[in-house]
Amino acid sequence: MGLNSTPSSDRVHIGFFGMRNAGKSSVVNAVTGQDLAVVSDVRGTTTDPVSKAMELLPLGPVVIIDTPGMDDEGALGELRVKKARQVLNKTDVAVLVVDAAVGMKEADQELLSIIKEKEIPYVVVYNKADLLKERQPEGEGEIYVSAVTGEKIYELKEKIAALAVTEEPKLRIVGDLLRPSDFVILVIPIDKAAPKGRLILPQQQTIRDILDSNGVSIVVREDALRETLESLGKKPRLVVTDSQVFERVAKDTPEDIWMTSFSILFARYKGNLAEAVAGASALDRLSDGDTVLISEGCTHHRQCDDIGTVKIPRWIREYTGKELKFAFTSGVEFPEELSSYRLIVHCGGCMLNEREMKYRIKCAQDQKVPITNYGILIAHIKGILKRSVQMFPDVAAELRED
Repeated sequence: MGLNSTPSSDRVHIGFFGMRNAGKSSVVNAVTGQDLAVVSDVRGTTTDPVSKAMELLPLGPVVIIDTPGMDDEGALGELRVKKARQVLNKTDVAVLVVDAAVGMKEADQELLSIIKEKEIPYVVVYNKADLLKERQPEGEGEIYVSAVTGEKIYELKEKIAALAVTEEPKLRIVGDLLRPSDFVILVIPIDKAAPKGRLILPQQQTIRDILDSNGVSIVVREDALRETLESLGKKPRLVVTDSQVFERVAKDTPEDIWMTSFSILFARYKGNLAEAVAGASALDRLSDGDTVLISEGCTHHRQCDDIGTVKIPRWIREYTGKELKFAFTSGVEFPEELSSYRLIVHCGGCMLNEREMKYRIKCAQDQKVPITNYGILIAHIKGILKRSVQMFPDVAAELRED
């Protein structure tokens, strides 16, 4: 991915939902102007959620998600419906497609209730309007369209774009901490887990945010940090490190220079930094036999010393001295039932959009299960958490009070 590409996690996610044969896929194709989804008269043609990153005018970079029919049947149908419901957790705008000739079914009403409960902006689209002899007046949040004739597809796109606009300014990764020409040193270890010939997404996004802020990014390996600091001739505003070398970077960075990790920056950018920092203290309350859930937002090939499945469990055991159990999830899989876990340790969430990351945090909050992330947990274990969040006074103040 180039530095000028918008990652899927930062795109508006538009989910199309509805019953089988309501014409979801036809509406998707009409809205996008592309044959993104397979269209057939056979009920249940769409069997799994299908996602496509694209540019959609007048909105810009989006992810379009076509989902299976929510009234699918049988054991396989239940699985498809479950996957469609999971899509709601990362949906910024929901498009509920209804067969205008049939009208809203009970299943449509149930789905709409879930959308409202999750506070997802939505529009109800009555498709196949060309088959109606008469139609009811459009209510608020409703529109009659025809994917076949193109009737009011343009207006539907305008409605979707309006729903996706928020008045809340999106947080920056690091840019709001910088002044023009500030130096930022990024410490990136190169080990077996590092992708060959490229940087991982959080590193790319941080560099881009620094450039957008007229700052200067300096990328070094952990063994070159001390020499780099000595030779710069100008004190950097901030040092950002990969969490795995947190302890070494903290020792090599003078106390008068802000120092944090990519994971901590992304906890603020994608979720709830204060909640994640508070969750780290649960590490000190674990008991023998407790289960810790370690969850990653992406799926990748596991290395022999993988951070999520190997290093973090080892560090937690060493720190607590307890006999603990560990459970692991990755990708879109995140348990709805969390009460059996005493702590959730999540990755930075760079592959998840803001809504899905906040959904996961909210699930943990509702079930009173502490949640933190990789970098915050490691900083807590190494005794440098207070220092790692000192550039965020409100969060640092809460730690001082503990």
